[in-house]
Amino acid sequence: MKYAKIYVEVEATQWFKNGDHPFDYAEPVDQFSPEHQKQLDWEGQIVGYYRTPECDGQQECRHCGKVMHVHGWIDTLEGGHIVCPGDWIITGVKGERYPIKPDVFALTYAEADNRLAKLESAIEIALFRMPGGQAKADLRDAYDGIES
Repeated sequence: MKYAKIYVEVEATQWFKNGDHPFDYAEPVDQFSPEHQKQLDWEGQIVGYYRTPECDGQQECRHCGKVMHVHGWIDTLEGGHIVCPGDWIITGVKGERYPIKPDVFALTYAEADNRLAKLESAIEIALFRMPGGQAKADLRDAYDGIES
């Protein structure tokens, strides 16, 4: 059986380096303001530095080929995940955050303002794939009525 995702708007930010996420320096820490944290190049609060005792940071990433030193780390509901430069950070419906690769993001998400264009495209594809007959003609008439 096939399933389709239910339409839900999410927040998304593309991450390239430490401090990129808009909430990385959102809260003061002790006496340090968010601005001071950023000036001191503190680790981001959402996407932290990638580090592990097994890696000196100079190994190439198996996902993107860049050295691990330029990667981030994010804690998710399923555990921690590596964040490659260019990955999107999604904030889900329950406030959870997780990374998604740019190619998957492009296939799965559209700006909320562009969702009508995506819907129109999906309808066109569905109409093209439908067998002929009255149902297709009725759907075409309904779709044409939406466009005008």
